Formats: sequence, C-alpha cells, structure tokens
Amino acid sequence: MHIPRIAYCSPVNPAPSGISDYSEELLPYLGQYAEITLFVEDGLRPTNPHLAAHVEVLPLRRLPRELRRRRYDGLVYQMGNSPAHAGIWRAAQRMPGVVVLHELVLHHFMLWYAANVQHDVQIYVRAMVERYGDSGAHMAQMMIRSRFTDAAFDFACCEPVLAAARGLIAHSQYVATRAAVLRPALPLAVVPMGVPLPALCTREVARARLGLPADAAILASFGHINAWKRVESALRALRVLRDDGRDARYILVGSVSPNYDLPGMIERMGLAESVTITGYVPREQFADYVAAADICLNLRHPTGGETSASLLRLLGAGRPTLVSAIGSFAELPAGVAAQVDTDESEGELILGYCRLLLDRPDLANALGAQARGFVAAEHSLEAAALGYARFLARLYGWPALRRIRELPLWELSDGERETEIRNRPVIPTPHSPLPTPRTASPLITAAGRAVAEIGMDEGDAGLLRTVAERIAEMI
Repeated sequence: MHIPRIAYCSPVNPAPSGISDYSEELLPYLGQYAEITLFVEDGLRPTNPHLAAHVEVLPLRRLPRELRRRRYDGLVYQMGNSPAHAGIWRAAQRMPGVVVLHELVLHHFMLWYAANVQHDVQIYVRAMVERYGDSGAHMAQMMIRSRFTDAAFDFACCEPVLAAARGLIAHSQYVATRAAVLRPALPLAVVPMGVPLPALCTREVARARLGLPADAAILASFGHINAWKRVESALRALRVLRDDGRDARYILVGSVSPNYDLPGMIERMGLAESVTITGYVPREQFADYVAAADICLNLRHPTGGETSASLLRLLGAGRPTLVSAIGSFAELPAGVAAQVDTDESEGELILGYCRLLLDRPDLANALGAQARGFVAAEHSLEAAALGYARFLARLYGWPALRRIRELPLWELSDGERETEIRNRPVIPTPHSPLPTPRTASPLITAAGRAVAEIGMDEGDAGLLRTVAERIAEMI
C-alpha cells in the first residue's frame, strides 16, 4: 500500500505570522492522511517540540533536492501578506504546487519582496504598471513614498502567485470567486479554516485572573492594530457608552502598527483612563481576555480578503462578536455574529449593537452559543484536514483517500482543544429567511429602541430598519 507524502511549506513559531499557529494546529490532523515533510525558512528553529517529534522538518533550501530524491504526492505552500512568506514565494515560483491563499491582497508583501529580497523596488513599479496601467503607476509611486491609503487594497498583486500555482486552496468563497476570475482554469477548492474549539472559561474567573473589574462593561479587540481595524469608530461608541453612565472599558489585545498613533487618538478623545493596550500576550492570557469580554469587536475596512483565525477563535469561545459586513466576514450565516455595515452607519450600528447586547444578556448569550456551535460544526480541524486531503488526492492522483492513522499525530494542549470535543454542543445555525421590517417582534422593537436612544427620530427610518434587520439575524 502506497502511503502519500506531502511537502508542506509554511511559517511555524517563532515566525511572526498567524499562519504559524494555523499550521501547527492543522498538521496533526493532516498527518492522519499522509506522511508530512515540513519545510521552513532557512535558519528557523521551530519552538513547538511536537514538530520535530512527529514530522520531518527540513529547511526550504533542501526542497529542490528532496523533490528530485523521492516521490511526493502533494506540494503545499502557505501564502500570506507578510515577510514570513519570502522563502515560500521564492520556492513556489520555481516549483509549482498548491498555494493556500490566506488573503487575496498581497500588495504590501510584493512591495516588500521587491525592495528587500530582489533589492530593486522598480521590479514592483514595473509590475504595477503592466497589470494596472496608469492607476497602478500612480499607486506604486505613492506606496514607495510610504503614502499608504485604503486604495492600495484595490490592487491585489496576487496575479503572479496564481500564475505560478498548480492548484489553489481558499478559505472563503470571496477569495475563490476572485481568484477564478483572474485564472479561470486553475483547480481550486474552498476548505474550511480549522481552529481548535477552546475550553470555556467563565467571565468571572477570567476577570479575576486578569485583575479586571467584575461589573464593568468590557469591549475588546484582538490582533495587530492598525488604521483599518476601525478602532476610531469603536472609541466613539465607547465614549457614548460612558456618557450613558456605564463603567465601559475597551481593551485592545495585540501589537500596534508604528504608523498608527493610537495612544494620541485615545488621549485626544479623553479616554486614556478607560482604554487598555496590552501589546502581545501569551496564548493563555489571550484566552482570558476573550473570556473576560462582554462584547468582542472584529472590525476591518477595507479588507484584503482574509479569513480571520482570530475571529473564529472568538466565535468558538462563545463570545458575542461584532464583525464588518465585508469580504469573507459577510459569508458568516445568520445568527453567528452581528454584522456592521462599512458605510456612514458604521458608528451608529456599533453603538446600537453594544447597547442592545449589554442591556440584553439573554441575547448576548444566545449569540455566543450559536457562534460556538457554528465553529464546532463548520470549522473543525478534522474538516479542514479532510478538505486538504480530498483536494490533494484529486489533483495529484492518489490511488485512494484513506486515513493512515486513526488519531492525530499529537494532541493539542488543553488551551487549544477541549476533551469535550467528543460531545460538542449541537446548536443549529439558523438559515431561515429574514423577517421583513413589518414583523412586529419584541426583538425588532428592542433593536429600534436601542438605536433610537442615540437620538434618532422618524427621519432616520432607513438606518433603524437596517439595525432591526441585522439584530433579527442574530436569533
């Protein structure tokens, strides 16, 4: 019996990329279908002891020789928009394989790669002109002068990655659809992003461990903080919540872009005493901040088309979460997260949702429970590994798809995966049609009242209707 072998190229810890955690969680389950050889950036020493114990780990410089030396039944490149993928992109151009495209927009990476690896920024400039014409030339000149704008997201710069790929794995229909337009004949599959279902921790226990006040209304955002994470809109909502007389706090868990004057903005808004920026925190403390939050904010505009593992972790932890209704986030089914439009209504929607969920803990708990059920049902690591294996088997012609191991290569720690996964909660995700604005339910009434408290009247009927419909989706 031939056992498939996969060459898997990815950042792993301590490489500064969210894809490092992603791969370390996926590999034990992918290893149930094939032997794995992990290729990492030259000089990188993985800190996860399970990797060396259970898979062969080699530097990327060995990949060409390995592909000549023995048979591989799949070649996988994990590709994201960060310098951690430089060696992977260099290899992918020479030895085509399956690209896992974590985000459609690779603009910032391609600029960095030209300047720091090819040592010729004009390579990037010429590519922008060839692909996008005069508008690309103008944007390139702005970018090389560090004049970063939202319009940069209109230039995906992923075309060379798709052109060099033998196949494509995406984690959203958003990325898959746009990639298919750019290269229609490229074999592709949409595979769920797998995340561990985290152990549940009560809000009270988490706050006690973190030294947070037991009765405060706590909002929290997670991940790298920059101008596109809509923090300013969240801060405005926080200020109104405090003006309401609430002891409202906002905690930002993650690093801050050096190009983003977040402390100055907080100071100017008079919120220095009610906002905390933690910087990077270990995984255990990250989980405590998630559990301690009354409402999690996972907002982004514009979007690079990414599927957010941090968002799935928030949902899997059962926390009521606000997301921007854009890109892959808009694909979340009704009842899983509160969708915030990215137009002029954004601030009012954030405030209206926060007021409603803080005032109605029953709604907040129901939203969190449905979010956790969705992640358990649709984004398990088992489903992700099976999706990979099916696509690779079809593309590379495996004689059969079967498990070569009954159990994962190793068990994730308690902080990464619950033993209760064997009896996950079966919480149906609602897919029924949305009620029309004429539906006179108590929920619609509560939603309208929450936004009306902002000071709106009959002249704002359109916005009130939007909020009512959005809140209705959460039930």
